[in-house]
Amino acid sequence: MTTRSQTWTEEILEVAGTRLQMVKGGKGEPLLILHDEMGHPGWLQYHEALAQHHTLYIPSHPGFAQSERLDWIMTMRDLAGWYLQALEGLGLGPLNVVGLSLGGWLAAEMAAMCPHQFKRLVLVGAPGIRPPSGEIFDMFLSVATEYITNSFLDPANVPEIQQLLPDEPTPEQVETWEVAREESCRLMWKPYMYDPALPPLLGRIRDLPTLIVWGREDAIVPLSVAEAYRQSISGSRLAVLDNCGHHPEVEKSQEFVRLVQEHLTGS
Repeated sequence: MTTRSQTWTEEILEVAGTRLQMVKGGKGEPLLILHDEMGHPGWLQYHEALAQHHTLYIPSHPGFAQSERLDWIMTMRDLAGWYLQALEGLGLGPLNVVGLSLGGWLAAEMAAMCPHQFKRLVLVGAPGIRPPSGEIFDMFLSVATEYITNSFLDPANVPEIQQLLPDEPTPEQVETWEVAREESCRLMWKPYMYDPALPPLLGRIRDLPTLIVWGREDAIVPLSVAEAYRQSISGSRLAVLDNCGHHPEVEKSQEFVRLVQEHLTGS
């Protein structure tokens, strides 16, 4: 498949006991991108930019999209353990990883379990820690379109909003959203979107260069969580983007790519 100037492929792989949907594109050093609680939204501008310097691996988590659900995966820690096995099966690692929202929590869990699996870590709007102040938006008390709308500070001015939130979603898109919400509920419901055991375990990431990226106006996961991650991961750096909601990779795409690229190259 081709989008803009960048060719990418999508395939179903047999790995770690299940069928995994994988999007792959770009050139250069491998970069794992872990999608958020609504699933992989398709190839976006930030993917295209990062793919100029990296080979992107974008799996759909088990139970999302066309990836087969594994009934034994009931928590984020279960999912993290499965992913570490899957990366071994795929022959990937150590490698860089960018985790978005749920994917950020997942990346943090994986890194705490097995820090030597990764070279550099980027956490973007990640839940996983109980907010010291404020509350995490309850995605299960709203419909999918309302949740996605609240994820952006100013949806009307997001260039790719029609790809992310079309005016008239197809039945297939609505089903994909609902499947993602169902699987997210399985993984993050009790306690809602955090694990009290995570912060103490994050001390194992002390030798892993970590960048935390947050939108200052994030209405989904409060900025206080970003600071909690910064305090829990020794040597980590927090970058807060102004006039930005829960998706800096989309709302502030150029600035986001610059930050990530500088972090991954150590510049």
